[in-house]
Amino acid sequence: QVQLVQSGGGLVQAGGSLRLSCAASGLKVSKYVMGWFRQSRGKEREFVAVIGWSGGTILYSASAKGRFTVSRDNAKNTVTLQMNSLKPEDTAVYYCNRWPPVGSPWGQGTQVTVSS
Repeated sequence: QVQLVQSGGGLVQAGGSLRLSCAASGLKVSKYVMGWFRQSRGKEREFVAVIGWSGGTILYSASAKGRFTVSRDNAKNTVTLQMNSLKPEDTAVYYCNRWPPVGSPWGQGTQVTVSS
């Protein structure tokens, strides 16, 4: 059974930083391109960042580029999202999943709230 557990969210002031982690069980992240996504209240879930199998290929959304850094540790079966210079519009529930996330179950996510 695939389980993706996101952690590291919280309340932070604008300009602050958070480091999100995604721990996978029942799935070897080394076999997949992995991504981070987020969903703000009342909006569709959106792509934030994606990282290739070995970490050599990385893509970011326009809003994340230059502020967020995605990484992976295949030995620990984890994926990480370092978020710097956070803005109130980054407030959302953040999820990790395979890329593309078709047919792959979503975890509960981790709430990130950025106050102005």
